Amino acid sequence: MRPGGPSWPPRRAVLTGGVLLCSLSLCASAMISAQTAPASGAAQPAAQAAASGAAALAQLRQDLQADMASAGVTRAVWGVVVHSLDRDERLFELNPQTLLIPASVAKIVSAVSAAETVGWDYTYTTPVRAAGPLVDGVLTGDLIVIGSGDPTPDGREGDTLQVWVDALKAAGLRRVEGRVIGDDDALEEPRPARAWAWEDVGYVSGALFGALNAAENRMNVTVSPGPREGAPATVAVDAEALERPLVNRTVTTAAQASFVWSEQRPGEAALTLAGFIRPGDAPFRLSVSSGNPTLWFANLLRDRLVRSGIDVTGRAADIDDVVPPPDRTAGTVLYTHRSRPLSDIVKPMLKESINLYGEAVMRLNAAPGGPGTNDAALDGVQKRFAAWGVPADAAQIVDGSGLSRHDLIAPQALTLLLQRMHDPAGASPFVSALPIAGVDGSLALRMKRTSAEGNLRAKTGTMSNVRSLAGYLKTKDGEHLAVVIIINNYEGTGVDATEAIDRMAVRLADFTRQP
Repeated sequence: MRPGGPSWPPRRAVLTGGVLLCSLSLCASAMISAQTAPASGAAQPAAQAAASGAAALAQLRQDLQADMASAGVTRAVWGVVVHSLDRDERLFELNPQTLLIPASVAKIVSAVSAAETVGWDYTYTTPVRAAGPLVDGVLTGDLIVIGSGDPTPDGREGDTLQVWVDALKAAGLRRVEGRVIGDDDALEEPRPARAWAWEDVGYVSGALFGALNAAENRMNVTVSPGPREGAPATVAVDAEALERPLVNRTVTTAAQASFVWSEQRPGEAALTLAGFIRPGDAPFRLSVSSGNPTLWFANLLRDRLVRSGIDVTGRAADIDDVVPPPDRTAGTVLYTHRSRPLSDIVKPMLKESINLYGEAVMRLNAAPGGPGTNDAALDGVQKRFAAWGVPADAAQIVDGSGLSRHDLIAPQALTLLLQRMHDPAGASPFVSALPIAGVDGSLALRMKRTSAEGNLRAKTGTMSNVRSLAGYLKTKDGEHLAVVIIINNYEGTGVDATEAIDRMAVRLADFTRQP
């Protein structure tokens, strides 16, 4: 093993007097450096520089330990790796092999593995088939859209559905005497991933992924005060969302501050809206999950067709509800939509942390021609890990977004991925898609007016009692570092944990080996 390189088996962290100490090997190296006798003659400047660098590194480690012992995070489980990419040297580590919940940092696994599997130029293809003759602009039969998992229609880094409508018009379509049917059978039925919290599924962060998706599978609900004290609030939805069943359990009351939330309760098809709104408050819009993504896509496309002057006599439908099922091979393909390349899709996935995109991208790891299931994609991820030298027991990934609390990964495993994907110029699809501190994405408001602003590029992760960050930065000397910080089970607030991570990142950006 190269000095300072990644370590398996684990090094132990020690807790002494309430302060987390660095790993034994790191402390030993610092002690040896401190005990080395100063050189003489011509070698003295080099020896002094080495001693100064060792002292600076020892101080950095001490300061990082102090950050991890700050108020609100003293009881937390920490996993930290700071690795010099230029020197291939481990500057700091704590619990690098411990399996921790990564939250959305898991999207790094989805992006890197999918790019290896299908390439950054990969595009999703979605054919639109006429299941009947098209004569003089009139389709006698159904219009069937055959999904492949594209998460982007009408969403970030995706074409609007108007592009689809214009293409169908260009193909001569003027009227559909039939239904708009969404065919989602290329992938398994949309469902929450393993161990997703049921209360997440009603929010846009828990919107289900399927073979067909639109507008990031989110819909808007307008909530207004009811006509009197104690009455339910007035709830309205846009026309394309009318088929989404809703249960209104809101109350108009002056006794509570206005707060309304959505719940997709287990075993219920309807979305429940609950909470309170004060009389006289202005109406407000709430973004919620759209439910069945296939039916949602079909409804949206049908709505856009009608708005653009193409009559549709039938309703929108999920192919699973069509009896008898239509013949997928009959008729003619009127249009095939191609998404933007994977290199574009990962930008909002990583910068804005869109869970739906994470699920879609991870599914690209499934073997071609095999079942389009979550399990098949996870098998593909494990094969990528094995090829990259990530031990089989260093990660337990169950979804593509990091929303599951069953996701576990060792900080060292993430470090290996960061080493593999490092691009000093910052121009690669992966590095350029990471949020930039103080500039954009989930880091836009963090570390402003510090040495990390415009410097740190990293994926963030956030869920209750979990905060994480993994990416790259340059020190004051221009040294490139890979940084992984994961906190689980802190006793304070999320702000406490986030601020501790930010202090560590800024400290690393300020680090210099120079006297």
